[in-house]
Amino acid sequence: MDALSFAELQRRLVAHLSEKVRNGDITERRLARITGVSQPHMHHVLCGKRGFSMEMADRVMRALGKDLLDFLKPEDIAEWNSRE
Repeated sequence: MDALSFAELQRRLVAHLSEKVRNGDITERRLARITGVSQPHMHHVLCGKRGFSMEMADRVMRALGKDLLDFLKPEDIAEWNSRE
């Protein structure tokens, strides 16, 4: 397995956000408001047209009460533990 990249973690964050919007847990507008991102920018991120900067990703995670560990999979941890 390749080393876990920032791009992969960002992909997982965006997938998580998209799922919350799709499930009706939160609207794009509300998500934009609580994270300090414009609604059009949030829409473009969720559609895959744009990405978050590291600072913006941190702000989004803080607003949602999440951190990087929330986006790790068991196999990521197993891979990390198997390194010498």
